[in-house]
Amino acid sequence: MSENPVIHTLKTRRACRSYKPEQVREEDLAPILEAGTWAPTGMGRQSPRIAVVQNPDDLAALERLNGGVMGNPDSHPFYGAPTVLVVFADATIPTYLADGNLVIGNLLNAAAAVGVDSCYIWRTTEVFDSDEGKALMKKWGVPETCRGIGNVILGYGKEGGTRTPAPRREDYIIRV
Repeated sequence: MSENPVIHTLKTRRACRSYKPEQVREEDLAPILEAGTWAPTGMGRQSPRIAVVQNPDDLAALERLNGGVMGNPDSHPFYGAPTVLVVFADATIPTYLADGNLVIGNLLNAAAAVGVDSCYIWRTTEVFDSDEGKALMKKWGVPETCRGIGNVILGYGKEGGTRTPAPRREDYIIRV
C-alpha cells in the first residue's frame, strides 16, 4: 500500500535556511495562501490575516526589526527568502493565538506540497508591538486589533535534496 500524499508531505517537510533570490512564482504562492485561509479557527471566526511581503524595502525593514528583537538588527533571520508571510490574528478573539498558529501550519505544509521551501520565524509579536511594527501594520492595512503571530519565509532553497529528519521519540504518543 502506498503512503497517502498528504501524510508523505507532513513527514518530509523541513525548514529551509538558505534561499535563491528568485521570487516565488504566483502559481506556487496562490495555493499556499489559499491553504492558509482554510485553517480551522475557533468557532469559525477566521480571526487571522496574512500579509504577503515581497517588496524589498518592507522586507528589509521587517528583517531589521526581527533581528533587533534578537539584539542584532544587522542579522539576516529571513535567510535570503524573497517572500515573507506575516500572520496576524485579531486579539479580541479568545482563540486568536491558536488560530494564527493553525494558519502557519497550513502555510508551511502547503508550501512543501507545491515544492516551495519555508521556515517558521518567531519574534513577530515583539516586532509588531513596537512603534515601527505598528507603523508597518497601518501601512499594510492590518487592523489595530491584530497581533503578530509568526512569519513564514518562502522561496526556493539553495540546499537541494531532502534533509534527513530526526527520529521520532518513542514516548511521543501516550495512549491512555
